[in-house]
Amino acid sequence: MSTLETLKLTTAKKPTHIPAVVFRRNKLSSKLWEQIQLAKSHIDGTPFVVTKFKSVKDKETGLRRQVEIPKRIREWWFKNEAGKVCVSVKYGTKVIELAKGKHSVECDTAQGLIKALETIKSAVELGELDTQIATASVNLRKGFGK
Repeated sequence: MSTLETLKLTTAKKPTHIPAVVFRRNKLSSKLWEQIQLAKSHIDGTPFVVTKFKSVKDKETGLRRQVEIPKRIREWWFKNEAGKVCVSVKYGTKVIELAKGKHSVECDTAQGLIKALETIKSAVELGELDTQIATASVNLRKGFGK
């Protein structure tokens, strides 16, 4: 028996393109993951740093090179008038309406904030917020047109 016979071989191919709805879902899901990690780091009192690459031109040689810099992540949560923590989900700069007329989730504790973010993340991955994401995407793109 060869080594390859122990594996389950298939004829599956990698898709050439991702549908727009799946792309938007994945984008929002990764941003929610960042917010969850940021909230956990605030609770633990440790820094949370995500890095990104930036292209920089060297003044002396004139060559471009990639430099790794920390990515600035803004918190999506805030305290309301009652002193409770509320979190709004954002797609780009647009706040997503989670239900009719409701844009944020109120949480009692920091652990509740993490639980709410995880619940929203699972709802996004299941496709429950696809229409809201599509609306936010259209509104976001309107700002780029002239």
